[in-house]
Amino acid sequence: MNEDASSDGKADADPTDEEVVRTAAEAAEGVVFKRYDQSAVTDLDVTITFEDGVLDVDVYLNAPDGPDDPDPEAVAEAATEAAGDAVDELFEE
Repeated sequence: MNEDASSDGKADADPTDEEVVRTAAEAAEGVVFKRYDQSAVTDLDVTITFEDGVLDVDVYLNAPDGPDDPDPEAVAEAATEAAGDAVDELFEE
């Protein structure tokens, strides 16, 4: 007997809101901690909402801003974009 992957109904199902939020948050945090040591980040607040198919991502980052450090605003923006990209990929699966 050969079963199609979609026969259980899960293959075509959209991710849950919880999965979307978790995926976005993990992607955003991943970008921040690729660019900074965790101990260097004074404050990181990643707020994700997903309601009625609309993703809202807000990243607040307080990290070193020395001449050899990445620009915190640019890192926060990259983290926001990564969150959106990760959710786009989640829906493409």
